[in-house]
Amino acid sequence: MTTTRASALAAALLATTALAGCASDKGAPHAEAAGAAVNAAAVTPAMVDNFMLVDANMEAHELYRLSDAPAVMIVSQANGDAVLQRAAGELKALAAGYQPKGVEFMLLNSSLKDTREAIQAEAQKVGYTLPILMDSNQLVGESLGVTRSAEAYVVNPKTWQVVYHGPVSGAQAALDALLAGKPAAATGGPLTGAPIAFPDRAATTKISYAKDVAPILEKRCVTCHQEGGIGPFAMSGYDMVKGFSPMIREVIRTDRMPPYNADPHIGKFSDSRNLDPAELKTIVHWIEQGAQRGDGPDPLAAVKHVAAEWPLGKPDLILKIPAFKVPASGVVDYQRPVSLNPETEGHWIRATTVKPGDRQAVHHVLTGWMSEVPANGQSSELRWKGSVGGYAVGAESNIFDGDVGTYLPPGGAIGYQMHYTPYGKETVDNSQIGVYFRKDAPKYLMRGVVVLDPTIEIGPNEPRHKEVAYVEFPNDALLYSAFPHAHYRAYSSDLWIRYPDGKEKLLLSLPRYDFNWQRSYTFAEPIKIPAGSKLIARYVYDNSKRNPANPDPSIKVSWGEQSFQEMLFTSLSFRWLDETAAHQVDSEARFQSTRLMGMLDDNLDGKVEKAELKGQMGAMLGMAWSKIDTNSDGVLDKTELAAASKMMGMRRREAAGAGPSEKTPFGG
Repeated sequence: MTTTRASALAAALLATTALAGCASDKGAPHAEAAGAAVNAAAVTPAMVDNFMLVDANMEAHELYRLSDAPAVMIVSQANGDAVLQRAAGELKALAAGYQPKGVEFMLLNSSLKDTREAIQAEAQKVGYTLPILMDSNQLVGESLGVTRSAEAYVVNPKTWQVVYHGPVSGAQAALDALLAGKPAAATGGPLTGAPIAFPDRAATTKISYAKDVAPILEKRCVTCHQEGGIGPFAMSGYDMVKGFSPMIREVIRTDRMPPYNADPHIGKFSDSRNLDPAELKTIVHWIEQGAQRGDGPDPLAAVKHVAAEWPLGKPDLILKIPAFKVPASGVVDYQRPVSLNPETEGHWIRATTVKPGDRQAVHHVLTGWMSEVPANGQSSELRWKGSVGGYAVGAESNIFDGDVGTYLPPGGAIGYQMHYTPYGKETVDNSQIGVYFRKDAPKYLMRGVVVLDPTIEIGPNEPRHKEVAYVEFPNDALLYSAFPHAHYRAYSSDLWIRYPDGKEKLLLSLPRYDFNWQRSYTFAEPIKIPAGSKLIARYVYDNSKRNPANPDPSIKVSWGEQSFQEMLFTSLSFRWLDETAAHQVDSEARFQSTRLMGMLDDNLDGKVEKAELKGQMGAMLGMAWSKIDTNSDGVLDKTELAAASKMMGMRRREAAGAGPSEKTPFGG
């Protein structure tokens, strides 16, 4: 939407009056009177702008990804609305008849009183089968001109025009006309659903750039959007913000900015970069009012913001990763260089910062300390014994809680795993890692473990392919953070805990995974993991043409290092409750016996059937099935898989040239 049209729409919306109310009653005179007043004030936009909203089941929906559909139908919904409840059967039948023709249906809940849990309960009670999108900030409902529940909108995805607005009963004729390429009646009969209050739509106060908007941008955005920062432009003053204001509105409405993908409906995080609802609406409403300069000084222009070379201050140790020439095009294999550790004494690490030499070329950096330089001069992850920092796009610093840390032994070498992505210009990368030491030893040791599944297989043109893996914790632990990682076809990711009694709780939800922004999500309070619990990572992949980042939807996709392949990889940072820095345990050994089970056990029943074997690893296990299934019961249990895992680990270490006493890096 252009700024001019956004301003005109905003002015029209501000002139409307939103009426609050409860569930409607078709026969009540006061409801009819209220309906007439609301409908008289309703403003239906000619076109609908893009948005991304999450439904009550934590699945993301972006409007413009539906451009190949013949029609999109959106129906406003509020809990307790008798009108929509009575229309539920009609709506279900309508969807059943038109979804096979490609028409997309969704409900839109913009009610401030309805929580996610309440929406779920309402859907189950009434029998709503369509996704109910949670418009918690009301921005989508405002822009559509919603005033009541049970308002139907039929949209033409070829032009994004609203071709019909009215009751559900009139939508079928509009759908038939649109699918037949004929004009549809723009409106239907009277709207009688429960009124939905939009308090901000009735506001008439002009939002101040100097007093209201600039302070939010300075607090939340300038850290990245400054000279030398990771953002694509610097918010150096009003003129720059004004110029990018249509894009700012777009990326906020589609939840691409700020780049923090943990959904606020699930959990609390100490490193959250999300705008709070008031901040979010202030910025969007200011842009819809015309993004006026107004009175007052320009806080963003008053100070020249320049990104610090090292945001955490001068490091105690700077590791220089060996330079690498990245070609302009093609596929670059993972690079695994090595550098000597210059420290002659051991140190406890409190923080690390990776400074990419070329942010466009460096996709990720992983590190690990090794007791000596490998004979071939190439790093091997099988030799790593603890991280010395890591990086993925958008995540540059790792800071440990004051009571925990990791240890860097003296001497030896640092191994690196470098993933480079050519971007059309030859460049030389000279990335560095700043390491910050503690003055004293921490109380506890930060550990790491990865939930992964190298057997994933995604069929061609699959829009919602699901994969799952887990790690089982044999001892009590505290979970500090999680770092989900996948590639271009990842649609969403989440993390659950299944307690020993079988109950599950959702800990982290990324309804829309963004390959371009990857980071760790740190829980506001560490989460207790009782012994016997499983931490379960669920991923959904979109290998369809609706995924704009998909390299090729026509091919079968399996696990692989390159971005055009896929991964299921969630790194967890935790500490054992029975371990201290002074009295350490063998963390890797604790996981070893159940690691393979967590990769293969897709139905989470604690055993592996032949039908669950996939990929190269699955084929290898399948060929050796009779030898591994020692009790010949047709399934593989933990003991049998543990023996197979031990044998596979020995072969991997031998292939990598690691000694028999060195362990695979399943722990931290």
